[in-house]
Parts: sequence; C-alpha cells; structure tokens
Amino acid sequence: MKRILVLGANLLAAALTAQAQEAGLPLWEVGVFGGAASSPSYPGASDRSARTLLLPYLVYRGEVLRMERSNIGARLVHTDDVEFDLGLDASLPSNSQDTSTRQGMPDLGTLVEFGSRLKFTLMRPAPGQRLRLDLPLRAVLEVHSGVRQQGAVFEPELRFEARDIGAGWTLSSGASVVIGDQRLNRYFYEVAPQFATAARPAYEARAGLIATRLTFNTTKEISPDIRVFALLRLESYAGAANQNSPLHVQSSGVSVGLGLAWTLGRSESRAL
Repeated sequence: MKRILVLGANLLAAALTAQAQEAGLPLWEVGVFGGAASSPSYPGASDRSARTLLLPYLVYRGEVLRMERSNIGARLVHTDDVEFDLGLDASLPSNSQDTSTRQGMPDLGTLVEFGSRLKFTLMRPAPGQRLRLDLPLRAVLEVHSGVRQQGAVFEPELRFEARDIGAGWTLSSGASVVIGDQRLNRYFYEVAPQFATAARPAYEARAGLIATRLTFNTTKEISPDIRVFALLRLESYAGAANQNSPLHVQSSGVSVGLGLAWTLGRSESRAL
C-alpha cells in the first residue's frame, strides 16, 4: 500500500538499521539521504512509479519522542524485549492519468498512516542478531483537497536483523502480510458505476488481504558517517481479497531501491 515516499523511508531505515540496535547512540543526528526507488503504483497495479530522492533527515532518540528510521511518534513502553509506540508515516500521491487501469478515475492522494505498534523481541540467536515480531495497526488518512479517513491497515511482520556480519555489512529481512478494512480496499480497488467502462466493469471491494511481502535490506558502512544500502521487496497478491477487481491486474510486484545516507552532524549527548 505504501508508495515511493515510504519506500524511500524504508531505504533510509535500511541505512540506519545497524545504528538502531546499538546502545549509547547520539541523542540526535542530522544528514542527507539520496537514492532511487521503483515500486508498483499500488498493490496489483501494472504501472510503476520510479523516483530519485534527495532529502534531509533527522534522527531523534528521546525517551518518549522518537524520530528514527521510517517512524515518527511516541514510545510509550520500552523494555529489553517489548516496545509500544504511537507513530505515523506517509506516502506520495499517484495521478490516475499516469496509471492505465485508473484513467478517468479520481487520483490517489497523499496517504498518512497513524496509530499504534507493538514490538516483541522473540529471540537473540547471537550477539548483534535478533528476531522480532511487529504488530502495527494504523488508521489511514488521505490528504487531497482536505483530509478524509480512508480506513485502517494491519501489517504484522516477522523481522530478522543481523549487524556487523563482516566488513561493515548489515543484513535485515522481514515477512509480513498487509490487511486492509473494507474502506481502504474500496479506496484502491472499487470501481463505482460512474467510472465503469467496457474494459473496467463496476466492482464492489471488500475487506481482507492486500499483499504478502518479503523484504530484504543490506547496508555497507563506508565510514562512520557514510552508508550505502539496497532494498528488495517482493510482493505476492495470491489470495488477495480483491484480486477480481478490474484495477487488480498483477499477481505479484517487485520494489527495488539503492541509495546513500551521509551523517553531517550528531550530538555529544547520548540517548538513554
């Protein structure tokens, strides 16, 4: 469901994964992030969105307020093995005129997700490694000539992280399922009668599975301030609740990204 901006945020997350697992990190860091990413316009779309990104980034590791990786929010519970936070992220809009199956339909606006996330560390197989279960449940808001609620999304993910595996490399992988309520699935896949054509019949969407995802990140530390990284995300839409929608034309999707993160400054004070 998340498009290029969130894919870019996940690229930055890949670049900072090694830092995110270490104690005594700087309270804040600032830098620049540059990269290129390509992703389906939405899950099941035949068209793709490709962008280059050059963005500043700020990492803040407060006891409660957190701005790091792809999440901005408040960490309400934090122990060695359990975290609970409230956060948000966002995705860029998609113009329907650039998507062959949505020609003549309303554009997909900027989407903002806000809600809770519960994280459990299930095991630490070796130093620098951990297996984690994330349970995020978030409301989806569309910003497009106003703000409208567009449903909710639940994306449980099993994630494995391994840092310092040799020569400055870090690896991370995750398996997740994306489940949307009826309102969110209607936003992506419903065809109202006024937008129906001979090639695009009317369709009423229903709640359920959107995608199954496998995500792989790798990071290489060039220097203490510079990291290069790559991301590969594979999506399967087998069993998706709305695979019969005329807007759902692909059985799988691939997202890729390459980039670099350069830290320009950091605090002397350390996070707790």
